[in-house]
Amino acid sequence: MDALSFLPQFGGLLYTIASFVVALSVIVAVHEYGHYIVGRWSGIHAEVFSLGFGPVLWSRVDKHGTRWQVALLPFGGYVKFLGDSDAASGKDVDAIAKAAADPTELRRTMHGAPLWARSATVAAGPMFNFVMSAIVFSALAFSYGTVRDPLTIGSLIEVPGIESELRPGDEVLEVSGQKVPSVKDRDAWSAFRAALPVTPSLDYLVRRDGAELEVQGPYLSPSYVQAVAPRSAASDAGLRGGDFITGVDGDDIFTFDQLKERVEAADGQALTLSVDRQGATETLTLSPRRTDEPQADGSFASHWRIGVVGGQIYEPATEAVGIGTAIASGSAQVWAVISTSVSGLGHMITGAISTCNLSGPIGIAETSGAMASQGAESFIRFIAVLSTAVGLLNLFPIPALDGGHLVFYAYEAVVGRPPSDRAIQVLMTLGITMILSLMVFALANDIFC
Repeated sequence: MDALSFLPQFGGLLYTIASFVVALSVIVAVHEYGHYIVGRWSGIHAEVFSLGFGPVLWSRVDKHGTRWQVALLPFGGYVKFLGDSDAASGKDVDAIAKAAADPTELRRTMHGAPLWARSATVAAGPMFNFVMSAIVFSALAFSYGTVRDPLTIGSLIEVPGIESELRPGDEVLEVSGQKVPSVKDRDAWSAFRAALPVTPSLDYLVRRDGAELEVQGPYLSPSYVQAVAPRSAASDAGLRGGDFITGVDGDDIFTFDQLKERVEAADGQALTLSVDRQGATETLTLSPRRTDEPQADGSFASHWRIGVVGGQIYEPATEAVGIGTAIASGSAQVWAVISTSVSGLGHMITGAISTCNLSGPIGIAETSGAMASQGAESFIRFIAVLSTAVGLLNLFPIPALDGGHLVFYAYEAVVGRPPSDRAIQVLMTLGITMILSLMVFALANDIFC
């Protein structure tokens, strides 16, 4: 085999790794900066702010006496405060004993600061992750706006073999005699789509330049692949965004619902797809996989899926939204990620859904690369989602995580004294063991699921 044939794959691997490192570095930097800046505001001195672990590649000391550094292994980071023995904020007994002679110096240590200062400093990391996500989601909502109501065509895709008289800017009033509902009414929109005749071409009543006219256009939801999910059957088989699936096992199809029905009916058996790719015909074989999908009520439902996102024949026109609406939308999206993550974890613990839904570093890296390849908006949105997930994970009450430290502080607030050093040491060891076990489990999911 020609060694040069490996170059595209090698380039793709480098792209995936680079995307993962960028995404993780942004999230870690925000998280650790939250610890650093709130600690500084609270009077706790930070000795080291490190992005990455291992040998130091670059460093400098600022006017506050904090050493900022970038280390070789870009898979995390930490802030080491005065009095910490390690990145997990273990107590440096000798440093604390030395500082105890000077109350002012002791106050600058992590372990000699008041309870409120320590609690605020620890909680700030996850909170900064949530705030960053909300800002990103809000900025995207403000930049891209909301879908215009009534439905107006922004751009169109060309459906193979179907002539379309629709134009960008058309305001769609009716489709095959069915009045188009408000784009904000999901239930009415679902009923509208279900009532449409299943034919390759439909009659559209549109308002164009102030006049109403009837035109012909393709079926509203063709068997069009808008995006492909990473680590899915479609991705493994080579499907790409922009493909049209024109047949399944030799039978012609032209709607996304027809594709969905054939996938679900296959019950996991292999399917042969005929694909139109920029005018050329491709034949691909894949087997649907069981996928657990979140529902509106917080539950999960399991379906056979191949891992493609369908699209309409158009991209809707959008209109600007106010800053207040954008902020509300961004905050709601952060809460949606948190609630879905908590619900999913609970369902995995109870066995209601597969633990294969838990991704490890390989899965996250592949998703990073896939999102980056879809464009800046997708990649930035993915970083915001991952930032929320990292913030939530750090709040779990596991020793060595931020949530574990907050549990220790809650104990101190109730009892009036912190847990003993011995108890904390044992609990921290157990916490680190749990975290490492979880990482190994997630990595196994990446390899075997």
